[in-house]
Amino acid sequence: MFQFPKGFVWGAATASYQIEGAWDEDGKGESIWDRFSHTPGCVQDGDTGDIACDHYHRWHDDVKLMKDLGLKAYRFSIAWTRVLPEGRGRVNQMGIDFYSQLVDALLAEKIEPWVTLYHWDLPQVLQDEGGWASRMIVDAFVEYTDVVTRALGDRVKNWITLNEPWVSAFVGYRDGRHAPGHTNLNEAIAGSHHLLLSHGRSVPVIRANCANANVGITLNLTPQEPASPSMADRKAATWTDGYINRFFLDPLVGRGYPQDIVNGHGNAMEFIQPGDMEVIAVPVDFVGVNYYTRNIARAENVSEAENEPRTVIRGDEITEMDWEVYPKGLYNILGRLYFDYAFPAIYITENGAAFPDEVDADGQVDDPARLSYIKRHLEMVSQAIHADVPVKGYFVWSLFDNFEWGFGFSKRFGIVHVDYKTQKRTVKSSGRWYSRIIGEVMA
Repeated sequence: MFQFPKGFVWGAATASYQIEGAWDEDGKGESIWDRFSHTPGCVQDGDTGDIACDHYHRWHDDVKLMKDLGLKAYRFSIAWTRVLPEGRGRVNQMGIDFYSQLVDALLAEKIEPWVTLYHWDLPQVLQDEGGWASRMIVDAFVEYTDVVTRALGDRVKNWITLNEPWVSAFVGYRDGRHAPGHTNLNEAIAGSHHLLLSHGRSVPVIRANCANANVGITLNLTPQEPASPSMADRKAATWTDGYINRFFLDPLVGRGYPQDIVNGHGNAMEFIQPGDMEVIAVPVDFVGVNYYTRNIARAENVSEAENEPRTVIRGDEITEMDWEVYPKGLYNILGRLYFDYAFPAIYITENGAAFPDEVDADGQVDDPARLSYIKRHLEMVSQAIHADVPVKGYFVWSLFDNFEWGFGFSKRFGIVHVDYKTQKRTVKSSGRWYSRIIGEVMA
């Protein structure tokens, strides 16, 4: 049996665009993911989030399902365009009402709402003005934060400003695999800064509008290991760690941007204004970590023949995302966040895996690989807590199978299976196991 402290938060997570559907209903505006998914060639199989899991219409039953699973917390995100269809200015009361009713229903079932303000669905009208690459976005985000926290802050105590700003900036503005689909490194770097500045500016707004708020930010963090002891591989691991991890962690704790990454990008970051870095380093109550796998860094500027033989080899257990199953990486990241960065509390805000799931003849979904994945990662969480790391909660990703961004509906992460044609929900064996573990630990 796992050992977890009293008060440990047991939850599951989702994101607005991935589950809600109702993309143009009740006054909602267009988001960059609406535009991106409707653009031919951007999403696998031409899938869109127009309907997704139809959570916008089925939330009553979905909350009952959460209760039946025994969840103690539910992490979800707000669709910015549902609340402010033009990104700023006019408030759409129907959007506010939707989230307000959802919060009330969760609290009625003793499920604590954890709200993420931004999970990638920027209003398209703001993108047309430059999006995250433009400094104007900071004021718009602060206004949006103020509107949402004034409406929900009397009942919601747990707030996450941003989900995975690295993905928003670099996958959206440099790689082009996510909305808005740009391929401009300078936009990605400016976007990173404006995302972090938006976080820093919004934290005091949340505190002002929500008594006793618990405020943090969620980062996707990937431990890096050199493929061999060679200097080239060690440099590659250090660079990738800086690019993905340190470039966001360091500013949050007042260390500024890592100079090796700034130099490597060749960007003078002249958009930084006096006082920005102090704003970004505003104290938070926790950091959220989304962990899925590690990276084994192999130097690209040295041929295999010239490099030392590989000593760190990827394991044979691979998810449908082509990610190695490596639970120890979570243990390593948790320790680093506390012992190197001294965050006062840590929550695993996403952890899970995509595997091919099928409904059997009896209408059941057996997913032993996912169950094993979750179990082994929870074992690492328990070990980290035993090593005095202040891990306070765990949110499995995801509650439902859903729209998996550029992969459309081809990848299933949920502990609950969704038939996208009928919208029938079926709790998988991993979901039943997770429910049982929550019950046993909380007993």
